[in-house]
Amino acid sequence: MDDKSDSLMLASGAFRDGSPIPPQYSYKGQNVSPPLVITGAPKAAASLVLIMHDPDAVSGDFTHWLMWDIPVSTDVIAANSVPVGAVQGPNGTGKNQYIGPCPPAGTGIHHYIFELYALDKTLGLPAESDRDQLEQTMAGNILARSTLTGLFEASGDPK
Repeated sequence: MDDKSDSLMLASGAFRDGSPIPPQYSYKGQNVSPPLVITGAPKAAASLVLIMHDPDAVSGDFTHWLMWDIPVSTDVIAANSVPVGAVQGPNGTGKNQYIGPCPPAGTGIHHYIFELYALDKTLGLPAESDRDQLEQTMAGNILARSTLTGLFEASGDPK
């Protein structure tokens, strides 16, 4: 059942993989999520999951955005939006929303990894489920994975 035409990909019209995330998508900018484009979901997929995190965060791997039960028919997640039917979980600050890059000055370039997963089922998790619970529930149900990495560095201005 391996369909070679299925090749899950995540991209953005705002930045390319390995390139800087524009400032308007940062915490000190407009703090809105960037537009994302999804292609190649496997035919057997029942839902999609999106996790955005910063493994370079001073406090450890910081969760910026959790979203699950994204309809597999979703091919675009517009800037500052959530697909109908998708559930947002708590970010590293405990709020169920996107939080943009906000690295402390002097900590260098941070990598913001958007991970997209195609699952063979919907999860039905409650909105208060955290990243660990999400990842445990996803285990064994992942059909495909794609990543998009954006870079962001705080300006040298301490204010």
